[in-house]
Amino acid sequence: MDIQATNIPAVDASGPDVVGIEATPDAGVQHCLQLLGNAGLRPTRQRLALGQLLFLNGHRHVTAESLYEEAMAANAYLSLATVYNTLNQFTEAGLLRRIAADGIKSFFDTDTSVHPHFYLEGEDMLVDVADGLAFTKIPEALPGHEIARLDVIVHLRRKRT
Repeated sequence: MDIQATNIPAVDASGPDVVGIEATPDAGVQHCLQLLGNAGLRPTRQRLALGQLLFLNGHRHVTAESLYEEAMAANAYLSLATVYNTLNQFTEAGLLRRIAADGIKSFFDTDTSVHPHFYLEGEDMLVDVADGLAFTKIPEALPGHEIARLDVIVHLRRKRT
């Protein structure tokens, strides 16, 4: 899959360009432009390229490394540092949710709603838990604090036969 780079200016010596008003992007690029604009982010070439990979292919869980590989395969040549920075910017803007599954690697979830996950140990995969998980009681927040979010990760491993 080649990233749609039509009418998206390249980076020059002055830094990453922003898509101009004169551009007439396709529907996918237009969707990403709207997402970035609503989140208060400038639509740079890098953000648009990664946004298309993240938000035009349905609900996803990605790592920075897996997204970097996808970007390279799609001829969107970005550094791994740019991918990390962009994922962090998207997370801060509310477009992604960071899930720390194993204490070392973070996954980025395009579904920002509160929902539980399975982490498949040994397979390095994060999967949504099907509907039906309910909590009858969660702990009270400490005095002077409020619960910001609830992350539930159920770690699974293959049965030994």
